[in-house]
Amino acid sequence: MPELPRQGYPPCCIIIPARFGSTRYPGKPLARLRGAGGQTRTLIEWSWLAARAVPGVEQLCVATDDRRIAEEVTRFGGTAIMTPPECANGTERCAAALDQLRTDAAVIVNFQGDAPLTPPSMVAALLQRMHDEPGLAVATPVVRCTEETRRHLLDDRAAGRVGGTTVVGSRQGHALYFSKEVIPFAQGEQAAAVQLHIGVYAYRRAALTAYAQAPASNLELSEGLEQLRFLDQGVAVGIVPCPAPEGLMAELNNPHDLAPIEAELERRSPAPEPA
Repeated sequence: MPELPRQGYPPCCIIIPARFGSTRYPGKPLARLRGAGGQTRTLIEWSWLAARAVPGVEQLCVATDDRRIAEEVTRFGGTAIMTPPECANGTERCAAALDQLRTDAAVIVNFQGDAPLTPPSMVAALLQRMHDEPGLAVATPVVRCTEETRRHLLDDRAAGRVGGTTVVGSRQGHALYFSKEVIPFAQGEQAAAVQLHIGVYAYRRAALTAYAQAPASNLELSEGLEQLRFLDQGVAVGIVPCPAPEGLMAELNNPHDLAPIEAELERRSPAPEPA
C-alpha cells in the first residue's frame, strides 16, 4: 500500500454516501454479506471497514437520508450525518454532508457505500494525484479489465442488467467519457484496452460545491452516471490507473451481485475488526 506524503499534504476526509431507496436494489446498505472468517456484516459496515483502512485520512462518516442506515452506522461505532432525501446522487450527498462537517479538509473523498472490495491503495493513489497536481479538481481510479471482470460486465448487459461502468481517457490522463456500456468496442487482444471505472472520487472543496449548484446534464440522466456532470461543465476529471486487484472487483449493484462479492469477501483474510 503506498504511503501518503505528509509534509504539506492537504488534509482529507472520506464521506460514504448511502441511501435506502436504490432503484435497482432498495435497502442494499443494510443487506447482510458473509465475509472473511465467516462473519456476517451489513454492506455499509463492510464499506466502512474498507474506507477506514485508507492511510492518512483524518475524518470518516456516512452520509445518508434514512434513519435505519444511520442507526446501523451508530451500532457498529461509525459516524452518520443525515442529508436531504432530494440529493440526486452520491456527489450531491457528499456536498450536503460537507455543509455539516466541521473540517478544514482540502480534499473530500467519496467512497461508495456499495463497493466494499475497493482496495485502500486505490484511494491512496487518488490522494497522491491530487497532491501532485494542485490544479486538478477531481480524480477517480480505473483498472484494466481482467477477462473475468470483462465477462461479468458483458453478461450483465446481455441479461439486461445495469452493471459496472467503463471509461475512455485522453493521453493527458483525463476522462473523455464514462458509460454503462462496455467501451471502447474491442475484440481479441484489444479487449485489454477496456478500463473499469471504480466508483471512488476525490474532489477539491470548490469543485464539490460547484457540482451541487449545477444542473444535471442530459448525458448524466441518460447514463445514470453522476460524474458526467463534471464533464458537461468542462471540469477535467483525472483518471488514475491502478493495478487490478487479485480476484473480483465489482460493486453491489443488483441482488445478483451478492454471491460473487460474498465469495470474494470470504476469500480475503484475516477478517477486519470493527471500529
